[in-house]
Amino acid sequence: MTASLRIGTLGAATITPMALVRPSHKTTGVSVTAVAARDRSRAQKFARKHRIEKVHADYDALLADPDVEAIYNPLPNGLHAEWTLRALDAGKHVLCEKPFASNAPEAQKVHEAAQASDRIVMEAFHYRYHPLAERLRDLVASGELGALRFVETWMCIPLPFPNDIRYRLDLAGGATMDTGCYAIHLARTIAGEEPDVLSARAKLASEGVDRAMSAEVRFPSGAEGRVHCSLWSSKVAKIAAHVELEDGEIRATNPIAPQFFHRFKWRKKGGTWVKEKFPKKPTYEYQLEAFRDAVVDGKPFVTTTADAVHTMRVIDAVYRAAGMQPR
Repeated sequence: MTASLRIGTLGAATITPMALVRPSHKTTGVSVTAVAARDRSRAQKFARKHRIEKVHADYDALLADPDVEAIYNPLPNGLHAEWTLRALDAGKHVLCEKPFASNAPEAQKVHEAAQASDRIVMEAFHYRYHPLAERLRDLVASGELGALRFVETWMCIPLPFPNDIRYRLDLAGGATMDTGCYAIHLARTIAGEEPDVLSARAKLASEGVDRAMSAEVRFPSGAEGRVHCSLWSSKVAKIAAHVELEDGEIRATNPIAPQFFHRFKWRKKGGTWVKEKFPKKPTYEYQLEAFRDAVVDGKPFVTTTADAVHTMRVIDAVYRAAGMQPR
């Protein structure tokens, strides 16, 4: 690889250093070369701190930069689809934060635009590229523990700040959008099927905005599931997956960010637990390598626009089942 993939970031979001900048320092063939933000002074400060060469006046100027080959889109949820489409129109590849769009029709529109282009659009479910996620999925799919019977996932974190943009309805906020997309995506990944939503229960932060959600689902194979998410609830913090199979079970603690800590164990019925450990290499580094390989070498990747549409359809269905409107 003779040249770096040059990435520009839309905005100076809090997630950007962990999700993009620091991983770029560890990833061969990638460099973050430009930033733009609504507040130019904020972009300048961000650029100085992270040694980013160019600061553009606005998002459109960044997209017009011929030296920027790809865009990282960490904007608020409600802006993901708009600016991913604009980036595609500008001929850029896109790594878009999750949730991919405000709702399934928006996600479908982006999917169709990506399919009609020759650009790579990847949804940033970083955990999916870590060996722990691969092992979890493969262990279920292998049939070694029998057919899937039940899967339960949790993505519950404490965010007791009602003024945070993740609680803003006009920016497509809510727990199901923010943490629920992880719980839903993880359940879909484990089952390898697309679920129907049977019921859902929300706890509200304000009218139309959920701070917690639980939903029951059923997969085409007959397996059932339950997903839990929250930004603020009695379940202050839990990130996990429990999987019950015909001939065994699997338990994973923190499959979303296993570089910080994790537990992974499985057993056959009547057997002892088998514990496995995985690399501490950050999920974001694995993801950036996959993005680079897709853009530069045309390699396949798993968090595609088609996959994103499926996740958004489930999110919309969860909101409807809870008696709420999709974003």
